[in-house]
This record gives sequence, structure tokens and C-alpha cells, in this order.
Amino acid sequence: MSIMRINVGPIHPSTHGVLRLVVDVDGDTVKDVEPHIGFLHRGVEKLMENRMYMQSPSYTEKLDYVASFCWDDLYVSTVELAVGNEVKEAAQVARVVMLEFQRIASHLIWLGTQCNELGQMFTMFMWCMRERQEILKFMEDVSGTRMFYVNLRLGGFNKQLPSDFVDRAYKLTDYLESNFLKYPEVTESNPIFMERMKGAGILDRETAIEYGVSGPVLRGSGVEYDIRKKMPYYIYDKIKFDIPTGSKGDNFDRYRVRYREMLESIRIIRQALEMMPKNPDVMGLPIKLIGPSAKPDIVVNHRELPKGEGIIYMVPDKQKPYRISLRSPTFINLSVLPKIAQGAKFADLVVISGSLDLVMGEIDR
Repeated sequence: MSIMRINVGPIHPSTHGVLRLVVDVDGDTVKDVEPHIGFLHRGVEKLMENRMYMQSPSYTEKLDYVASFCWDDLYVSTVELAVGNEVKEAAQVARVVMLEFQRIASHLIWLGTQCNELGQMFTMFMWCMRERQEILKFMEDVSGTRMFYVNLRLGGFNKQLPSDFVDRAYKLTDYLESNFLKYPEVTESNPIFMERMKGAGILDRETAIEYGVSGPVLRGSGVEYDIRKKMPYYIYDKIKFDIPTGSKGDNFDRYRVRYREMLESIRIIRQALEMMPKNPDVMGLPIKLIGPSAKPDIVVNHRELPKGEGIIYMVPDKQKPYRISLRSPTFINLSVLPKIAQGAKFADLVVISGSLDLVMGEIDR
């Protein structure tokens, strides 16, 4: 056996982020993979400990820059728990709608780039970007900005919803669903897609649980675990939706879970819109010096982010967090890469790592 060591990366942020993989190969078979991270480390947690509470959403939104609203919601809701602020009913509905549209946009980025990396499916990439663009246009009209929104305030949003919010959201779900139904005709009828995805990067149920992975990576291995069901927040306990799971835990199962999750998100959005009060008031508190009135010792908050379970551990103080720690789902998911890539062909390494849906801004923090 003759082992050769190959450096894959560091890769520029214009792709999936700056990641270096040190790969040991025997011929074209992967024997070991050692991820090297930290190229995007900015010390976000320490920065947030030196800013007042509502000065930090601009930091959290840059963690997962293709699902920025979701991290914004996780942080602001953590501050709401610390301060003891209730979220208005209409704002809860609107947040769920926005969160699910953001989840779809995140999965579209993953699916489009994953198909593009297979080298034969540029059509799928363009389709996914087309659908994502419609979502971003909708979210821009609600928030005022295209990707980094910073439009949440304690108890609600920074401005009222557009008058046509509900109608546009319904039309957008119809548009997305009609296009999503065509996706499997392209992906699952493509022999290259099926060969590269089926049977590659297998993560069995026991290993997934042992490593603590979450989100579509965990559910692709057959574990039916979703924070929206296990620890429901906002109005998720009033909404009916399924948790898609796989059985084999390979690249294809992770693809199918994300694809089905997009359809479930459409189902969630439609039910949420039915709960929207007439003349909804979603205005939150203005940004000001705030602090917990009866300061809790510790606040721990969970959210089902598009890429997995996000957790914020906060020790509140008067005007800013005394200590804050962020649990990145993709940091945990990356740790399983050496396990599932071992024995794979070197050419499949990029596809296997891509199936984990990594975002380095969140991993490095």
C-alpha cells in the first residue's frame, strides 16, 4: 500500500467557504481525511459580549450567510427570553413564514451547487437560482434588504408587513410547488446524479447519533428528530407537517430529505398564513438600552436551522451578554466527514462533503 497525501483547498469563499482537507489516498481510494478550519475565524462570540443586545444581529446574520434570517431569529428570540419579552401573535406567524421561506432558499442553494459540482446538471443550478431569486425578492420587500435583513426587534419586526404580504406569500408557494414537482424528473432520471449520490457517503443511524449531527444529515440517517416538533416554538405546535427521513444515510438520502423538506415548508407556510390575524400588528420594540428586569442566570435557546440544530447559551447581564456561546450545526456535521469519506473514491470526496451542506462562516465563527 502506497499512501499519498493531498491538500484539497483552502477553497475561496466564492465557493462553499475557506476549508482545507488533508486527504490520504491509496491510488484513488480515500484512506483518511483531516479537515482544517479557522480561515474565517472572526471571534464573533467575543465581539457579541462587547456589544449591547440589539447591536449583535448583524454578526449572527453573517454566520450562515445563505440563511441569515434564521440565525437572526435564534439570537433575537434568545434576547427575548432573557428580557422576558412576549412576541406578538401576528409577528409569530410572520416569523414562521419568513423562516420557512429562508429554509427553502438555503436548500435551493445546496441543491443547485451540489448538482453543479456533479458537472452535468447546470440546468438544475439555474432552476434553483431562479426559484431562490423569487424568495429573495419577497423577503427584500418585507425587510428592505436582499440577503442580510436585521429586521427583527424584540416582540416583532422593525416595520409593518406589506399590505399584500399574505397574498404574495400564497402566490409564491404556488409558484415554488409547481416548479419543485419537476425537480425529480431531472435529478433522479440522470444516471450521473444517481451513480454519484446513491451508496456514497453512508452515515449509519448509530454513528450519526454518536457524533451528534443534526438537521437533514441526521434525518437522512433515519433519525426522526426536528426541534420544531420536539421543542416547538412560535406556532409550530399548531401546524401539521411531517419530518422527512432516509433509511441508508447516503448522499441520496440527504438529498431526498432536503427536497421533501422544501415541500413541507410550503405546507407549513400555507397553514401559518391561515392563522394571520386581520390587520396584523408586527411592530417590535424600538432599539434602545435594554436589559433583563428579573435577570435569569442562564438562557439556553434551540432552533431548527436549515442545516441543523442551532443553540445559543447566554449568561445575560444588564445591557449586553456577560457570556455567549453558539452551537453551530455544521461544525458538528463536518466532524463526521472523515468517517463517511473513508473508503470512497477521491473523485467523490467533494460530493460527499457537499452533501453535508457546510458553511464556513458558521463553522469558524
